[in-house]
Amino acid sequence: MEFLVDARGKACPLPVIETRNALREHGAPVVTLVDNDIARQNVEKMARQMGLNAATQQEEGNWRITLTAAAQQGFDPDSQEVADLMENIPPCTVPVQGPTVVVLSADVMGTGDDTLGRALMKGFVYALTQLDEAPDTVLLYNGGAKLSVEGAETVADLQTLAEAGAEILTCGTCLNHYGLTEKLAVGSVTNMYVIAETLAKAGKVIRP
Repeated sequence: MEFLVDARGKACPLPVIETRNALREHGAPVVTLVDNDIARQNVEKMARQMGLNAATQQEEGNWRITLTAAAQQGFDPDSQEVADLMENIPPCTVPVQGPTVVVLSADVMGTGDDTLGRALMKGFVYALTQLDEAPDTVLLYNGGAKLSVEGAETVADLQTLAEAGAEILTCGTCLNHYGLTEKLAVGSVTNMYVIAETLAKAGKVIRP
């Protein structure tokens, strides 16, 4: 009967260590579940070092690796080859869970010269439109509220992001503070609760 090792959400070298420990205690077959490709490669490599067969199936972003004993061939989880592998396992990154949120809290990027800062911010917003995947949400507050109003050079690029599926949200209190309430040109008005909730649920937050 196969033994299951659920190593999803675990960073290397844990998937390999837990698989090796399962083989030590239970023998083959062992099924290991992982959720990143580096962990998959490491488990498969260990299997080869042990003389095991490794059959891998991808299932909804996860990998199911079934380790079985090769015909007429034993395996040794404590072999020198496996020990060498354990010392050289590359780090792996668990995929980010949750939406990507871009925060624009000023109409300039960086400090030192505001003219340069405005040019940099314009370039940054344009660069967002060139990414392979648009962010899920763009939050604009404080001086960043000036980027989504009539006359701002960034409006066209923010509109491009909106058309690509990004939600463009500008702080209503900020628009009111700057006298821009009636000039919002892209996206919609939001409030601090939504801003806090969006940031709390974010998997990745990008702040230029």
